[in-house]
Amino acid sequence: MAVAVDHGHGFKPFTRCRLQSFTQLDYKMLDFNNDQSLDLSNIHKSFSTPCLSNSSSARDDQHDANSKIEIIIGHAAPRVRAMVVEVAIAMASGVKPEPTSSGLGGAYFLRAQNGDTIAVAKPIDEEPLAFNNPKGLGGRLLGQPGMKCSIRIGETGLRESAAYVLDHHGFAGVPPTALVKFSHVKFNINNNPASDSTPIYKIASLQRYVKHDSDAGDFGPSSFSVTRVHHIGILDVRLMNLDRHAGNILVRNGQARPSELIPIDHGFCLPEALDDPYFEWLHWPQASIPFSEAELDYITRLDPYKDADTLRSEVPSIGESSIRVLVICTTFLKQAAAYGLCLAEIGEMMTRDFNGRDENWSTLENLCINAKARLKKPLIDDKIMSALKCDDHKQVEEKDGDKMFRFDDKHKGFLDQASNIPTKDNHPSMVVKFANLPEMPLSKIQDTLLDNCGKNNVDSNPSTTGGNLMRSVSCSVPNYNRDGQCICIGEMEDEEWQTFLGIFQKLLPKAFEERKSMDLPKHRLGLSCQF
Repeated sequence: MAVAVDHGHGFKPFTRCRLQSFTQLDYKMLDFNNDQSLDLSNIHKSFSTPCLSNSSSARDDQHDANSKIEIIIGHAAPRVRAMVVEVAIAMASGVKPEPTSSGLGGAYFLRAQNGDTIAVAKPIDEEPLAFNNPKGLGGRLLGQPGMKCSIRIGETGLRESAAYVLDHHGFAGVPPTALVKFSHVKFNINNNPASDSTPIYKIASLQRYVKHDSDAGDFGPSSFSVTRVHHIGILDVRLMNLDRHAGNILVRNGQARPSELIPIDHGFCLPEALDDPYFEWLHWPQASIPFSEAELDYITRLDPYKDADTLRSEVPSIGESSIRVLVICTTFLKQAAAYGLCLAEIGEMMTRDFNGRDENWSTLENLCINAKARLKKPLIDDKIMSALKCDDHKQVEEKDGDKMFRFDDKHKGFLDQASNIPTKDNHPSMVVKFANLPEMPLSKIQDTLLDNCGKNNVDSNPSTTGGNLMRSVSCSVPNYNRDGQCICIGEMEDEEWQTFLGIFQKLLPKAFEERKSMDLPKHRLGLSCQF
């Protein structure tokens, strides 16, 4: 096996060849029952990517002779390229992937000749529930819902790479990560023991192995620095990490200083819809300490739209709905931090509340539900407009293009009489009560309808009497994935999406004020805690 890398990284090329750069991850690539060669006709080519190709000399073992590794996602990062070169050199020397017993999916250590571990590979067809899972958790096809309803089987590797791409300047310490293609390398295949039917290649996540002493589950949080907890937490909030447990926070003990924390396993971040994240650090005392000036400066400089463009260019296979989750969560983080909320308060607003057996939407999810409800302003029905023009109240006036309604004291409760009127939608829909509005333009009436969507004065059992109040689905039951209880945002058109973001940002200050005013018990630092 020979190694060919462009001259910019100091490796002397043994051969020159072109390496494909895959801009779309096609699940047909993982169809191992198809003996035909890979169709690359619809895949763009990149000539700046390091090519780790097979040598021309024949060997007795076909797998060793033809083994190669190609970068699919991550070729722009020098540390990724260096890692892949090390793996290729090890494979050329005869080192084979070594399966690990930990975790629910297939994972393999790739070691150098001296025994040092270089990286960890996770084939996407060996993920939990995938058809080649080696630990008895297989059976489903790639692209089907996985262990998290908002993340599909076969797509965790994309998200591992995305986390590294978005960890600007190594702020949280995500190890170098790439999505790669292994050819003629022996990995697990279920129900297919014949060597001649072994697939010629596999797509896998490849992450640099980091030496460590243990994970966060073996230590109390008092040994962790505030800075490291904050940095990992900021990343988790931005990416809406659904699985930040103690086992994927590695701990490396230092000499006379706090332990270093290294976050790994980001396959369950950037879901396709707003989901329920899990943050192990949520109740650690460090999370209740205010952000430092340096951290606030980092958060302020985050640009969700620039990050979105980065994902589209560097991780193009990830869905637009996941990118929208990134934009929402980054926007939420930026405004929450600017308002003075700490990491624990931000995390609590993103996680769902359990009341007995009931699971309630998180504050973030409720904000998005309300923002979606406001996308379309309701139209006041003609019958209501006629009633508003009746002689029972003062004459309608025109002001700045709006119809101004003035009610005297006797009739200022007029609009209360219009409450509990069903909408024109065929399905049950929430209707709005509003009253005691002595003076308001038509636009204010519409805004009042919207302001009351989802609040206590919304009647979910509308009366069948009276005329129709408005024509809109904006106050109807929210659209979500009922199987997994996720708030969907990917169905919006671009114009709707931009309008949604504007409404969402306007709702945030009131939500932050309500959170600040809550008399919740604060996490207090014991005297024994030293950070």
